[in-house]
Amino acid sequence: MHIPDGFLDTKTWITTAVLSAGALGYSVKKSREELDEKQVPKLGIMAAFIFAAQMINFPIAGGTSGHLLGAALATVLLGPWNAALIISTVLVIQCFGFQDGGITALGGNIFNMAVVGVIVAFISCKILSSLFKNAAGRNISIFIASWLSVFVAATMASFELAVSGTVPFSVAFPAMAGWHTLIGIGEGLITVVVVNTVTRMGFVDAKIASVRGQRDERNL
Repeated sequence: MHIPDGFLDTKTWITTAVLSAGALGYSVKKSREELDEKQVPKLGIMAAFIFAAQMINFPIAGGTSGHLLGAALATVLLGPWNAALIISTVLVIQCFGFQDGGITALGGNIFNMAVVGVIVAFISCKILSSLFKNAAGRNISIFIASWLSVFVAATMASFELAVSGTVPFSVAFPAMAGWHTLIGIGEGLITVVVVNTVTRMGFVDAKIASVRGQRDERNL
């Protein structure tokens, strides 16, 4: 899903860069209001985990790449504002330190994964978890939210490539959506396992689709 340099035209990379900057600026503001000292190490550990997961990728759609995203995992455990900052930090490090994703496309990559991916994960998980209250329902909500975040982010990347005239949407979308449909399944399973594991260990309480309720119910 990392878009390299030269794949987005000027209007597209400028637009996505402006939108990303605005979203991240607001995320910084909200994160400062909610963040406490105990959460800072958790943000670093989450960023390292997502960084490692995203480094395992493979080429698709004429030069872009497919990989795990981590937006839903960070959103569920640490909230959307922190998640947007974590994913963005990972993308910046990958761009400048490992040449994974172009500098001019950085705004687009951040927009797709750290903004759109997080928003989709947050909204879908919030809605689904309000419908399914039990433990199984929460896991289903997390799985679907993870899958959707990957699929929609990939679709957005396809749209940007098409608007830029790089790859026709009829070519980019099937390639991106096809691979990320499968990647989303893996991401959903990994997210469910990790969320349940870290909350059971008491490392962090889920912010969304909270599995903390499972412990509360057992203590009644």
